[in-house]
Amino acid sequence: MNREKLKTRMGFILLSAGCAIGIGNVWKFPYMAGQGGGGAFVLFYLIFLAILGLPILCMEFAVGRASQKSPVKAYQALQKPGQKWHIHGYCTLIGCYLLMMFYTTVSGWMLHYFCLTAAGRFDGLGADAVAGVFNNMLENPGVMAFWMVVVVVVAIFICFKGLQNGLERVTKILMLALLGVMVILAVHSLFLPGAKEGLAFYLLPNFDRMQKVGIISTLVGAMNQAFFTLSLGVGAMAIFGSYIGKDHALLGESARVVLLDTFVAITAGLIIFPVCFTYQVDQTSGPSLVFITLPNLFANMGLGRLWGSLFFLFMSFAAFSTVLAVFENIICCGMELTGCSRKKSCLVNLILIILLSLPCVLGYNLWSWDGFSIFGGAVLDFEDFLVSNILLPLGSLVYLLFCVTRYGWGWKNFQDEANTGKGWKVRSWMRPYLTFVLPLIVVFIFGFGIYDKFFS
Repeated sequence: MNREKLKTRMGFILLSAGCAIGIGNVWKFPYMAGQGGGGAFVLFYLIFLAILGLPILCMEFAVGRASQKSPVKAYQALQKPGQKWHIHGYCTLIGCYLLMMFYTTVSGWMLHYFCLTAAGRFDGLGADAVAGVFNNMLENPGVMAFWMVVVVVVAIFICFKGLQNGLERVTKILMLALLGVMVILAVHSLFLPGAKEGLAFYLLPNFDRMQKVGIISTLVGAMNQAFFTLSLGVGAMAIFGSYIGKDHALLGESARVVLLDTFVAITAGLIIFPVCFTYQVDQTSGPSLVFITLPNLFANMGLGRLWGSLFFLFMSFAAFSTVLAVFENIICCGMELTGCSRKKSCLVNLILIILLSLPCVLGYNLWSWDGFSIFGGAVLDFEDFLVSNILLPLGSLVYLLFCVTRYGWGWKNFQDEANTGKGWKVRSWMRPYLTFVLPLIVVFIFGFGIYDKFFS
């Protein structure tokens, strides 16, 4: 059976970037940048993105393209006889399911808020009433389950239509619309009265603010954000490597994906900070900024329904692009593990993902439990911890060691695959850093994440 291929290079870049671009880009990066010294944090973030995220992304793409398999089978195609690297292939599939067990629910929140804002449900509401809308949604399993099912059904239907006719075609439209809406929102924010103060807070280096948080904490924060923003380690990127040809070297392709992801993260700050400073809002309030603070602002500003609708449309696109990319990974893994058709894998996963997503929906109401308080309070926080703090860093470490050590695929094989085609090449002088330094950084990120959660 011939493997499906993406039709265009642009489709590959937009699909990969769509997988990387998620809700975290929108609220977490601006919040961390503002708290960590503005432009100083942004500078360190970009440096860490280049020395951490970029090489591991290139390795995932290389494993996918060389094996021409989904992540669950890729290691078996490349490892030496008797090796056990393929065990991680099954872990990548588990990681993708875990990610979708809560990401489908959060994507549903975005769609729900888009509909509420477009219908004018927030118009004229006071701050308490706006907060009440969010709390009411969490307390209503029927509403959350409905939007979660909408997200799953639509995404599965798009994947069911095939790689080129479904996923690639829709993602191109989705990502171009996402970028277009972002630019419109950013331009609008730049003309708000508080734009100058907001942009100064966001983009000018402020080492005094950085010292208050702690220079080490800020550097580790920039390192973590640069690492996690690309969703590395669960094979979500490797699958797209298996769908592309050999025309272009993979380091340059990886850099394009990183640049697109970074553009969205930085532009999100251009949207949010001028709004926060114009309306004297705490810009470090995290998720509540999206679901409570900003709806409150949109409800009481000129043309608020328009700007609010555009904002939540953009948030929905950001969330949905990730859902589509990870669903494709899950469906392809199912096809290769069982030998079934795309149609059958889609239908089985339609039911499976809906059932697996229900604990997250019910974790805010019927299944709420104080035992999850250490993770943040809900089933979602526990699932997010497993993915973000365990599966992503350890999975990235496995891909890294597989590509650079003689006990795995090996440096020469990785370098040859990554350098096939025109564009930026992986140079031999990079080998000592990638072999000895980068694995230690990833281990540090993993260890710090566990320490920060349980012992800080």
